[in-house]
Amino acid sequence: MIETNKPHERVILVGLIYPGQGEGETKEYLDELAFLAETAGAYPVKRFIQKADLPNPRTFVGSGKIEEIAGFVKDNNIDIAVFDDELSASQIRNIEKILNCRVLDRTGLILDIFAGRARTSYARTQVELAQYQYLLPRLTGMWTHLERQRGGIGLRGPGETEIETDRRIIRERIRLLRDQLKKIDIQMATQRKNRGKMVRAALVGYTNVGKSTIMNLLGKTDIFAENKLFATLDTTVRKVVIRNLPFLLSDTVGFIRKLPHHLVESFKSTLDEVRDSDLLLHVIDISHPGFEEQIRVVNETLIDLNSADKPVVMVFNKTDAFTFSPRDKDDLTPYRKENYSLDDLKKTWMANDDKHRVVFISAKKRENIEDLRNVLYQEVRKIHITRYPFNDFLFKDELPG
Repeated sequence: MIETNKPHERVILVGLIYPGQGEGETKEYLDELAFLAETAGAYPVKRFIQKADLPNPRTFVGSGKIEEIAGFVKDNNIDIAVFDDELSASQIRNIEKILNCRVLDRTGLILDIFAGRARTSYARTQVELAQYQYLLPRLTGMWTHLERQRGGIGLRGPGETEIETDRRIIRERIRLLRDQLKKIDIQMATQRKNRGKMVRAALVGYTNVGKSTIMNLLGKTDIFAENKLFATLDTTVRKVVIRNLPFLLSDTVGFIRKLPHHLVESFKSTLDEVRDSDLLLHVIDISHPGFEEQIRVVNETLIDLNSADKPVVMVFNKTDAFTFSPRDKDDLTPYRKENYSLDDLKKTWMANDDKHRVVFISAKKRENIEDLRNVLYQEVRKIHITRYPFNDFLFKDELPG
């Protein structure tokens, strides 16, 4: 578990506005970075943003901005500076010398959260491998001056018990962890085969969209569900029966923008649940202002997993939290995204997608859950009777497909 009995470490957030990127988009990115920091147990104090074509190769931001940040860090007892992009070893070293505080990038922060969330030995092994792969190119000058024994955000994991400055030792550890995961991968692949040919559905989506809450409703389980990022790391598979139709439902780790490659590689078996599924339930937080961007991130991740061609049910969750800004009837300016009501959105592409079934629910309030069950039943039935055509007579009296 992530430690909560220690005082919150004070952090600042640093991001860049790249060409073609609006300030609103950058704000959403830093909102997410702030949520990541809070999930790790930190207290975000201030944000620093700069427009740039590319990150400064030495200090990420320009010389004037880094001096401004250094003054704020000194005057406000800041513990950590968190950057929204991945930093090189030399950038981390240079920035720490100027700011005189710990420096963490987005990848390091996500890895730290995973280290705190991993509950099973399998998840811990996956996270440890990802941490070592992340640290290996950053070893030079990084271990001793960070005093890795003292703990804190970004310092959990393999470096807590022993400072390993020898690259050979790190590479050997990576090799051993990979060997361990290969053995577990074989065991898990065998387990999946032993489940027979029952239809398998997987919950996918951006992190913190309510997948575990939906899993608890449909699978009658008690999975940890919390309003924090990456509440679920270990895949849970449950048998679900809707009317007389059984199928397997799995809850998977949430996706996120700039999901570290090391994590995708390390969590291969966890993500195999997505690859091996027959049906995907893509859960979306419709109350989030950037939900369309989150849909894009998830779809791109599914392409990377060679799973984009699977049947998909789009589950727009958190309708109870959806808000909008109604316009005066005399306002003739063009509609903006925040002016559309939920009923307006239901008339757009979301509810009229020829490729996917769509359902709008509130898992928290248990609203329209029966609609979700009906859609699930119909989609699973299509797959089931294709696989077992001789069983079609069992569903003659059920809902039409």
